[in-house]
Amino acid sequence: MKAFELRELSDTELIKRIQEEEDNLANLRFQKVISQLENPMKLRSTKKDISRMKTILRERQLKQPEPKTVPPDNQKKA
Repeated sequence: MKAFELRELSDTELIKRIQEEEDNLANLRFQKVISQLENPMKLRSTKKDISRMKTILRERQLKQPEPKTVPPDNQKKA
């Protein structure tokens, strides 16, 4: 899936897709072990898709403004 298509999804949809792709990746790895995997490149593309989705989620987290924390004024003034 292309990055511009993934950017259109909401955060909850992205998280759901990541979980589905991770399950799919586990299934592909199992098929590889028992020599039933027809297309080994599917493993690589699935891992890249997962990474792409996680990157988009992280970008969104970094764009959100952080709440400003005010340090406590515990020092005594003379």
